Parts: sequence; C-alpha cells; structure tokens
Amino acid sequence: VLGLLVWTLIAGTEYFLYPAFGWVMFVAVFYWVLTVFFLIIYMTMTYTRIPQVPWTMVGLCFNGSAFVLYLIAAIVDASSVTKDLDTHNYNSWAASSVSLFFV
Repeated sequence: VLGLLVWTLIAGTEYFLYPAFGWVMFVAVFYWVLTVFFLIIYMTMTYTRIPQVPWTMVGLCFNGSAFVLYLIAAIVDASSVTKDLDTHNYNSWAASSVSLFFV
C-alpha cells in the first residue's frame, strides 16, 4: 500500500524533469508490480504446483533486494527534495520521501 502511495505521489508531479525521481519511480513501480505478482501467486496457491522453485529463497531475494533498492530510493528522494526545485511539487515529493522510508 505504501509503495503504491509513493508511486502516486510522484506520478502526480513533473518528476520526469529530475532524473532522481525517475529512479524512485522505477523502484516503486517495479516492486509494486512484483508484489502484486507474488500476492496473486500466493493467494491462488500456485506455488504448491511448482515445487521445483525454492520459494523461500525467492522470497528472501525479493525482500532483500526490495529493502536495498527502496532504501537507496528513499535516500535519493530525500536528498533531492528541496524548496528550490518547485514549490508546487514540494509537498508530494516530501510525502513520498517519508513514505519510502516506511516502506
């Protein structure tokens, strides 16, 4: 839910003018799509039909990479938010930065 919040907060602004926010959008959208994918797999119990896949290791790799990339995105987002860039988008970018740290 917080990943989707980050995605919507940044997508509602002119993030494409600043490369740092493009990276944050990539991380937020990529992991939101993967989260929905894994949610569907677990809710439909598809993972029981594919026993060859080490699902515990897949979950560990997914969550570990999500932690690292979300942390990097949060730091990049927080360091890119300044009042000098654009006062209209400042509140959305600041809220997305806080939400990223919670994610």
